[in-house]
Amino acid sequence: MKTMMAGALLASAGTAMAADMPPGFWTTPTIQGYGKIHYLANAAYKPDPKQTYRIVFAVTQGAKSPGDVNASLDHVARTVNLYVAAGVPLDHLKFVAITYGPATPLTLDDAQYRAKFGVANPNLPLIAELRKAGVDVAVCAQAVAEHDFQYDWVDKRVTLALSGLTTVTTLEHQGYDLMQL
Repeated sequence: MKTMMAGALLASAGTAMAADMPPGFWTTPTIQGYGKIHYLANAAYKPDPKQTYRIVFAVTQGAKSPGDVNASLDHVARTVNLYVAAGVPLDHLKFVAITYGPATPLTLDDAQYRAKFGVANPNLPLIAELRKAGVDVAVCAQAVAEHDFQYDWVDKRVTLALSGLTTVTTLEHQGYDLMQL
């Protein structure tokens, strides 16, 4: 009981602190409306704008609710926003977000998502923004089959990959770093 009360107090304190933030404290400089950041110009461990960054994001967590944007996919947007805010050009970001497991439904087209969950797919605008920034959003074909989805139910902006396992290992062999979300 004490743990639940402490958690509720912390959650309400976080909400109160967020409400006290000045306008512009949180920004979404590249992926508009997603992946909010608070940039610190003098922070340690900033990305080098001259480097090229290769990251494969393993997006495996489902959304809390079908009407919510997938938090892990939003973290991909946050990563793009952070790198670009630090001065790294978009063409220096080689990012692939491979979705599988409980995250698989986020890749469904709107008609199929509505049929399954009764709401519009809230992830499709984010996928469109990520694509505009050069991020390849992909889904594991094995996970599509395991969820009893048809391959043509996957949104056309999503790459159908053989599997999450082979995507991660293939890209790691090509010099990509794995970020598990």
